[in-house]
Amino acid sequence: MAPRANWKGFLRLSLVTCPVALYPATSESEKISFNQLNRQTGHRIKYIKVDQDTGDEVPNEDIVKGYELEKGQFIEVTKEELEEIALESTRTIEIDEFVGKSEIDPRYLIRPYYLRPEGKVGHDAFAVIRETIREMNKVAIGRVVLTSREHIIALEPMDKGLVGTLLRYPYEVRSEQEYFDEIQDVKITKDMLDLAKHIVNQKTGTFDPKKFEDHYEGALVELINQKRAGKMIRPKERPKGENVVDLMEALRQSVGREKGTVTASTPKKSAKKPRKAASGQKEMLMPIAGKKQAKEIGAKKQPAKSQRRSA
Repeated sequence: MAPRANWKGFLRLSLVTCPVALYPATSESEKISFNQLNRQTGHRIKYIKVDQDTGDEVPNEDIVKGYELEKGQFIEVTKEELEEIALESTRTIEIDEFVGKSEIDPRYLIRPYYLRPEGKVGHDAFAVIRETIREMNKVAIGRVVLTSREHIIALEPMDKGLVGTLLRYPYEVRSEQEYFDEIQDVKITKDMLDLAKHIVNQKTGTFDPKKFEDHYEGALVELINQKRAGKMIRPKERPKGENVVDLMEALRQSVGREKGTVTASTPKKSAKKPRKAASGQKEMLMPIAGKKQAKEIGAKKQPAKSQRRSA
């Protein structure tokens, strides 16, 4: 079942309108998250809203928004005043123009959403808009209000629906010049470039997200399981970086190493035997509830019959 919609309203192309719903296309809920605790008691930390000057707790109904003109001088803005300036894009995604996808600078991309028809009506109009964008091989640019702010959204077809990617405004993107101006102009020899290209060819593959592994998330799961088992945590030795003295020689060695890596990575028929759980490892091998990756790492082996009887 799909998650709750972040936004519901209408998608409009000139006079063609249909009801739609916007859903988040990504999620970070499966990642391990930590709570803040009191080291002395082990209890969770609770945050309360207090008056900066008096230190008294302030109830939610007494909290208003304010814009700071000068230090300590604010202009209060009420919820009703903000609703008065609500934009049409609060309830409607109006398609303003169509552009080529390659024209959108990746620095402007924020996050993707799924867009689909809402309810039983409007599927025909939605399909007309979707297939028109697909046939023209364009990206539709519109506006939508999320969390009280108007965003630019780029729409493109995906299967039977649309993917909408929020875009940044120009004032949110920093100029590259302030970072790149001090980079030295260096002349690269053809031999160096040929060796570097050879390395790239050896490492060239196809984009497959399933190959990506979150090593840090896996390390977190391992750390938590080890602490649950009461094992002592010892710091690992960090790899040391080496300065490249001879760039040409480093490129030659890299070519040889990549060739060896390709050979070594050839799949073998012999299957790897599962590691046998040691005594007292039952707790460590239990999954961390609610985490997909933890289930893969933690739930490796059921306890032996003798262990179940003794429990």
